[in-house]
Amino acid sequence: MAAPTAAGVEEVRDLTRVERIGAHSHIRGLGLDDALEPRQTSQGMVGQLKARRAAGVIVEMVKEGKISGRAALVAGQPGTGKTAIAMGMAQALGADVPFISISGSEIFSLEMSKTEALTQAFRKAIGVRIKEESEIIEGEVVEIVIDRPASGTGAKTGKLTLKTTEMETVYDLGTKMIESLTKEKVHAGDIITIDKATGKCSKLGRSFTRARDYDAMGPQTKFIQCPEGELQKRREVVHTVSLHEVDVINSRTQGFLALFSGDTGEIKSEVREQINAKVAEWREEGKGEIVSGVLFIDEVHMLDMECFSFLNRALESDMAPVLVLATNRGITKIRGTQYNSPHGIPLDLLDRLLIIHTQPYDEKELRKILTIRCEEEDVEMSDDALSVLTKIGGDTSMRYAIQLITIANLACRKRKGTEVAVEDIKRAYSLFLDEMRSTQFLKEYQDEFLCNEVPSTTAAAGGDESMDTGKGEA
Repeated sequence: MAAPTAAGVEEVRDLTRVERIGAHSHIRGLGLDDALEPRQTSQGMVGQLKARRAAGVIVEMVKEGKISGRAALVAGQPGTGKTAIAMGMAQALGADVPFISISGSEIFSLEMSKTEALTQAFRKAIGVRIKEESEIIEGEVVEIVIDRPASGTGAKTGKLTLKTTEMETVYDLGTKMIESLTKEKVHAGDIITIDKATGKCSKLGRSFTRARDYDAMGPQTKFIQCPEGELQKRREVVHTVSLHEVDVINSRTQGFLALFSGDTGEIKSEVREQINAKVAEWREEGKGEIVSGVLFIDEVHMLDMECFSFLNRALESDMAPVLVLATNRGITKIRGTQYNSPHGIPLDLLDRLLIIHTQPYDEKELRKILTIRCEEEDVEMSDDALSVLTKIGGDTSMRYAIQLITIANLACRKRKGTEVAVEDIKRAYSLFLDEMRSTQFLKEYQDEFLCNEVPSTTAAAGGDESMDTGKGEA
């Protein structure tokens, strides 16, 4: 039987991590150095130096964990990177600090009161870091032997040999431990930890002494040193959960399973008060600490007076996250009222906010953003095509130009090209209208659309003539 050729071997794809390309998937952080000075282009962020530095100061405030109830407003024109700055803050804070992002319109679409929805969002953004000590067995697997009954039925038995740099011990295995080790696919040369209380087995990686056992390794293989000291150790384990998760577990009969059902419903205030008292008790005993996260509310002008009043009160609580709001509105009406206010936010709440302004991107920054998006979407584009796309983005909008990248790449692939050229950009530009060309099209053909409320040119001209005639007769 002939060995399969290299061309005949199918490519094995690593599906352990599946990522989708989103509008802000290229953001890796705020692009600041250790002194919080913004770099012109770094971690996917381009321009907006003042806004990024201000956001970096807020991130440092959150990391300190000494304050709560502060609020900031990121305001600017559409397409100036407000949400990108918020995503950069989330990346800079890391996975251990809660970062909750909601839209202002979400509050009105949930099957609960507006204040309850905001309360749940606030408590999702507050973490509780619980510390506990546990006894573990940690070492390198020297040998694992599993004895199966000859009849095929009955309990399995086995022996596990673990070692550190100083000692080696043989452990007898029961049925449950054998199942746990089999599930984790533990082999000789792996470094594992076993929790004595729960019997949970975790594989940390492979020992450096076994690094040359195989010629081929998976990309997820991690090599670590053999543990030192004794096999049995006491280790402090830290769990971080949000206050909302604790609320749900204690307010539902099904316990933590309620977290997976999605619809948690309204939670009684008495439950929250008891949980707050318990968390305060943990803090005094040193068993836990509060992790003040960030609650990001986009399109905050969609909230009404009831929500704004709640935010005013909630920010005064000692258990409040750092609140970051974003809006692209100027002086407009507060929702549900006839009063105009900057950004559609009441003045008493504006007085509490640190306001960060974003500026429109210039041509050089726009070109760099489009280059980063091409790299993110794995699109090869010529310099001339990038220049044309930058010009389109300057004349229309950055978002429209970014959306043309994938369309132009599809046009390029259709003609079997390897690099997006100017003709592909023109093809995409002719197929999909931007806002200004769409508006111009509606003005030309408005009479042929249903529910047309804009008077036609001829009707408007006739109206002007009749008005002039009326003035003359008067």
